[in-house]
Amino acid sequence: MNKRWPTAIAAGAAAWYASDSLRHRREQGQGYELRGKDIEVGSAEFLRATEAITMAPITHGNDIELFINGDQIFPAMIETMRGAQQTLNFLSYLYWSGDIAGEIAAALCDRAKAGIEVNVLLDAVGSAKMDRRLVKKMDESGVTFAYFRPPKPYAVRRLNNRTHRKLLIVDGEVGMVGGVGIADQWTGNAQDPEHWRDTHVRVRGPIVRGLQGAFAENWLEATGDVLVGEQYLPELKPSSDDAAMQVVRSTATVGDTNIEALYFLAIECARTSLHLTSAYFAPRPAFSKALTDAAQRGVDVRVLVPGRHTDKEFVRQAGRATYEELLEGGVKIFEFAPTMIHAKTLTIDGVWSSVGSVNFDNRSFQLQDEVTLCISSREFGGLLDEQFERDLDRSDQIDLERWNGRVAGAKAKEALTKLARREL
Repeated sequence: MNKRWPTAIAAGAAAWYASDSLRHRREQGQGYELRGKDIEVGSAEFLRATEAITMAPITHGNDIELFINGDQIFPAMIETMRGAQQTLNFLSYLYWSGDIAGEIAAALCDRAKAGIEVNVLLDAVGSAKMDRRLVKKMDESGVTFAYFRPPKPYAVRRLNNRTHRKLLIVDGEVGMVGGVGIADQWTGNAQDPEHWRDTHVRVRGPIVRGLQGAFAENWLEATGDVLVGEQYLPELKPSSDDAAMQVVRSTATVGDTNIEALYFLAIECARTSLHLTSAYFAPRPAFSKALTDAAQRGVDVRVLVPGRHTDKEFVRQAGRATYEELLEGGVKIFEFAPTMIHAKTLTIDGVWSSVGSVNFDNRSFQLQDEVTLCISSREFGGLLDEQFERDLDRSDQIDLERWNGRVAGAKAKEALTKLARREL
């Protein structure tokens, strides 16, 4: 073997990595600045700003229901599916096996057998462990089934670019979004390490069109099929007088994604409280600075992340590598003790909230297709904050002095994750 080949291969790999890193151009810590006067989160001025930077329309007159953990989420999901009269669109990053996988498949198949147009889209990587007998059952029942971006040799650079969205839309009139995957880990009530903690919501009203659009975008790429017509896009009238909402979606691109810019704006506008729950927390420098800046101007910044019961220990260590800076900056950090916490929620000043598939890491901000539902409602923000407090009661707070005294081996393990953080 030519001795120059390893060097050439390494140089080629480095060039590929560098060319592919254009979308990470803020990796060195550059962030954003809010030009002009301060604006209040949830105000009309703030909503206009979020609409302008994300291109996601604000809608009014929507209803929302909050569901915590599988014992609430899955019955609501199956009920929603069984109510379909014309169309049912279902998208998930993760669909594995087990009892709940069979129950969800049965609900989808029943609707297809009843003549409903049922479209199921699963990420090809996230759902690689799915029981193939369920796919066969769906096909035989008349479900239109597709995988999103199956791995291909000529598209290896896109292997990281998955759809991480979790969506259910029925008749274009009712929708669900959140963090839950389809596997037995999400069943139950977070009562032990085998049953995870997660959050999902169900909405009705004009906002559902945004969820339908997020599904249709991924479905079009996967199948070439454009979903139009009254059965998918009916006229949606306001269903209440409350809750201005916005569906913000993003996809891998060069530069900054919509959700990344949205979160920067929301954090910068926080004035009293910022409560973040993230299943995978590995912020790059710009976001660490945004959180500490908020804490130093008097915002009660509290971050809730998984503890030892995590399914991705490497990501946890990458997040822990940022703890010292965050704690010294006044951010309070809590690790959930009973089980894996998989929820992805953000509440600011008790009035503006985000619930969806977005984690607080570069994978969500830059690499994957994501979607989050933003809600401007003090009532709903209060519900999320109440759940946040209940979760904190089951969590361990990280103390700065104790953290700084941890063993050298732990520090070395965290430091090793630094170079890989942009891919997490």
